[in-house]
Amino acid sequence: MGSETPKPFLKLGDKTVLEHTIARFLEVEGLQQIVISTSENYLEYTRKKLTGISDGHEIVVVEGGKERQDSIRNALTEVRKDIQLVAVHDAVRPFIDKSVIQNCLEKADQSGAAIVAIRVKDTIKLVKTGHTISETPKRKYLWQAQTPQIFRRELITKAYKFAAETKFTGTDDASLIENFGHEVLVVEGNNQNFKLTYPFDFKIAEALVSVKEEPK
Repeated sequence: MGSETPKPFLKLGDKTVLEHTIARFLEVEGLQQIVISTSENYLEYTRKKLTGISDGHEIVVVEGGKERQDSIRNALTEVRKDIQLVAVHDAVRPFIDKSVIQNCLEKADQSGAAIVAIRVKDTIKLVKTGHTISETPKRKYLWQAQTPQIFRRELITKAYKFAAETKFTGTDDASLIENFGHEVLVVEGNNQNFKLTYPFDFKIAEALVSVKEEPK
């Protein structure tokens, strides 16, 4: 983003990106706890920022790790034992729909593991060294993974333990579940659930928020 401020703490309208994201999950019936991993420098800031928006829900802030996988592992240690389903979500996806979250929760409750994803629109090329194409996979089989990715608490805990034992590093939580040998269901999401990664993404996000905040 070209900013020293971490992306979750950048302002979108009158709230931070993180506040917008949490607000989407506060709408979900049955939510019991929110655990946030952040850098050491932002631990107290995050705790203070989220005071008053929890709507009665427990919010725990933990120090993250060197890699994403380390941060999620740290967060999992704080998840209460009475919680059955854990939803892992990127803080910088502030436009996730409540209905999509609910659908993914229902599928994860049935199967143990489910993720939100969208169908790939473009043709994808596998490119080898030298920038030459080695394969063009059939697009109908390709999906772009998003979050939330939702799992039974015991399953995701065991998958993380197995990943540590086998020294496996995944690019998302579903890959750890796959590595553990458990199937993962896919729930179709939408393009609005995009990840704020580049300045252009932020301009789109600002436009979406400004439309929502306009008086009717």
